[in-house]
Amino acid sequence: MKKPIAGGSGGAAGIAAALPHAGASRPGRMTRWLESERLLATLLLAPAILLLGLFIAYPFVIGVWLSMSNVSVGNPGEFVGIKNFVKAWNDSIFRTAFWNTGFYTFWATIFKLALGMWVALLLNRHFRGKRIVRAAMLLPFIVPTVLSTFAWRWMFDPTFSVLNWMLYQGGFITTKLPFLSDGTYGMWCAIVVNTWRGMPFFAITLLAGLQTISPDLHEAASLDGANGWHRFWHVTWPLLKPVTVVVVVFSIIQTFSDFQLIYVLTGGGPANATHLLATYAYQIGIATGLLGEGAAISLFMLPVLFIVVWLQLRYLRRLEGA
Repeated sequence: MKKPIAGGSGGAAGIAAALPHAGASRPGRMTRWLESERLLATLLLAPAILLLGLFIAYPFVIGVWLSMSNVSVGNPGEFVGIKNFVKAWNDSIFRTAFWNTGFYTFWATIFKLALGMWVALLLNRHFRGKRIVRAAMLLPFIVPTVLSTFAWRWMFDPTFSVLNWMLYQGGFITTKLPFLSDGTYGMWCAIVVNTWRGMPFFAITLLAGLQTISPDLHEAASLDGANGWHRFWHVTWPLLKPVTVVVVVFSIIQTFSDFQLIYVLTGGGPANATHLLATYAYQIGIATGLLGEGAAISLFMLPVLFIVVWLQLRYLRRLEGA
């Protein structure tokens, strides 16, 4: 006589036990909350949203409010609309600072890109002590800006400039060069210091991009008869474009809003000739206490940087689609 197989046709009771009962107990509300992906995502994002709101959104909103008010030190002020922006635009020193900011950013970025690319190509070669050289390249980027700028300020000093002494002893000049006592010289000195400080960032980042390019591509190009320039222009540069665009945009943002270097090196002088938007906004908003006008001057940087970031994203999207 055959025995009924458990769970078989003869085991209806077993099937009934395996299927969920209509009245089976459901997970509690707390269990459903703990298993909810939406709740988990909200809890994980909450600290980041709180920090962004506290340290980015709130200062930005306060800055916009200050720029549209006549708030000064000890005076709560009132809403004045775009009056501060119009006043700044009609200010000759503001226009000089705006022009200086664009000039300073353009040339410093060009020099940093050219020198950074050159150094990155050199560091991408194999030679003895390569790791030490790469580590030494980061020194200008690691040293605090104020400290390194004080050293440069001493080298450009009108009276004790070591550069003037070397040029004079070498017979290249007969009178001292007014490095920081002339507006044009002062601006180019600031560009030199910014280039010296920012070039390692370009070099190291571009070097990382170069090392992702397969050497086989260069070998294949060499077999086809391409010389060094052709290998760089037709192989290296197209593959390095996305990295270069990102580095350039970061550099433009940092250089356009630079403050410490100019503040320590020239203080905006002589005669306001080397003021940037950041240093002029500080002078108006903090030194003279006109917080509303200072905030309006600093907000002039926002549309320029927004356009730069928008162009970068548009260009990167085009590269990805190519």
